Amino acid sequence: MKKKVKNSTLELVQGDITEMETDAIVNAANSALKLGGGVAGAIARKGGPRIQEECDRIGGTFVGGAVITTGGNLKAAHVIHAVGPRMGEGNEDEKLGNATLNSLKLADEHHLKSIAFPAISTGIFGFPIGRCAEIMLSTAIAYLSGDTDLERVIFCLYDTEAYRIFDRELENLSP
Repeated sequence: MKKKVKNSTLELVQGDITEMETDAIVNAANSALKLGGGVAGAIARKGGPRIQEECDRIGGTFVGGAVITTGGNLKAAHVIHAVGPRMGEGNEDEKLGNATLNSLKLADEHHLKSIAFPAISTGIFGFPIGRCAEIMLSTAIAYLSGDTDLERVIFCLYDTEAYRIFDRELENLSP
C-alpha cells in the first residue's frame, strides 16, 4: 500500500524491519537505549555490537525522544532509536506522536531520504495497535505535508494483523 503525500511516498509493507534497505530504520527503544527484546533485540543481533556501543556513549534519551546511531551490519546505514511510551505512564498519545515526529526530524537533519518505522510501543510496552496506527500515520502525513527532503516513509509491520490495521487507518486518513 502506497500513498503520495506532497513530494513524498508513505508506504506500508509487511516484513522484518531489520531487512529494510532504507537510509534508516527506527528502533522501538527504551529510554536507557538498551537493546533487549522485540525489535531492539533483532536489531542488536543482526546489526552487531557497534549499535549498542554507540547507544551506551549517548547514554539515553527521554520518552518521546529519538537519537541516531550507525546501522552496524544492517542494510540500513543508520538506526534511529525512538522511545515510545509504556501504557499507563500518562500522556501516551502525545509521547508516541513526539517519538514519531522526532524520528522524522532527525532523518531530515541527517539528510536521509528514506526511513522505516515499526509499530512503536505495541509490544511489551502494551500500546493498542489501532491507536498506534492512527497516531503514527497522522503524524507522518502531517510532517510530509510540510517542508521535508524525505522521499519515502515506510511502516514495516511484522504480522498480517498489524498490517491490516495500519492499512485500514491509512485508508481513513487523506493527506
